[in-house]
Amino acid sequence: MLTLDILLARCILKVYSSNKHQHMKTYILLLISSLLIWSCDSKPKVIESVDATEETQQDGMDPNASKLHKVVVEEVLQTSKYTYLHVTEDGAKIWIAVPKREVKIGGTYYYRGGLKKNNFKSVEFDRVFETLYLVSGVSEDPGMDGMTGSNPHTGSHSGEQPDQSTKIDPPAGGVTIAELFKNRQKYEGQTIKVKGRCVKLNTNIMNRNWIHIQDGSNNEEQLDLTVTTSDKVALGDVVAFEGKITLNKDFGAGYKYEIIMEDAHLLP
Repeated sequence: MLTLDILLARCILKVYSSNKHQHMKTYILLLISSLLIWSCDSKPKVIESVDATEETQQDGMDPNASKLHKVVVEEVLQTSKYTYLHVTEDGAKIWIAVPKREVKIGGTYYYRGGLKKNNFKSVEFDRVFETLYLVSGVSEDPGMDGMTGSNPHTGSHSGEQPDQSTKIDPPAGGVTIAELFKNRQKYEGQTIKVKGRCVKLNTNIMNRNWIHIQDGSNNEEQLDLTVTTSDKVALGDVVAFEGKITLNKDFGAGYKYEIIMEDAHLLP
């Protein structure tokens, strides 16, 4: 494709060849030389498109997951599952959400970590929070003793602890928890079946239920397998699951597992 400056030079050259006056030809030659020099020195101009829309920030974990946050509660919004807290930390106001609990306005609380959510919508309040942190729990004790709020690591519903000593056979085509832990590399990324007794559970944490099961297949220690699922079970139930095995799963905010079964479903 011919550029505009080359086309212009050609036109001037045509005029030069048809012109009989010597002084005019000299002028035209100078003009052509100037055009050629300008063309060589000029680089192609690239017009870049500009995205005028603001970049949407992705959800992410608090980079200071181990940091102890000290906040003062300014406002409390209760829903059926969560408690939304408008808090002040070092002069800055932020929103956090914890599993439903009683919180005192004006009270000082502590927490660690948090899952950052952008443009988080509360359906019950029909309100969008521009930035909100999902926190596993808060405590009035800076040592985090007596922290309330569900935590997939340690929490369990209240009630009598189920008997964990009975050995439970795996489902048909399944494996024991001892076998799974012993040969975890073999089962990584595989969808398998396991069966055990629910010894801990937490519901509706990060849009899933967290079930801890044991089957008594290891004589030395009770191996505890964490299962995430949308199905519901009760503490003490003997249940069978089918799901995908993942190793070294880090959800952030302290939720890290060497081995976990994800997106599992109950077997009949």
